[in-house]
Amino acid sequence: MATTSKAKKKTVRIASGLKRARQDVKLNAANTALRSKFRTVIKNVQKAVAAGDKAKATELFKSAQPVIDSIADKGLFQKNKAARHKSRLAAKVKALSA
Repeated sequence: MATTSKAKKKTVRIASGLKRARQDVKLNAANTALRSKFRTVIKNVQKAVAAGDKAKATELFKSAQPVIDSIADKGLFQKNKAARHKSRLAAKVKALSA
């Protein structure tokens, strides 16, 4: 899935292109880690909701909100996507008490 810098070095010969290829590898790794963290915090909240543990779900949701916001601020996802995820998680947590 992720391309390596060696593959790009064969196609790029200009110094600025080589530098950009090196940077892309680092950025790709950082984005992959952030995307994974995003998925993990959402799964944790959903597991707590599925277990019916309102206290744990509320706590996990509060810790998930800044993670979701930071990923949207960095431009990995659009702000609307982050808001949609937060809204759906909040509705599920709120439904536990009802």
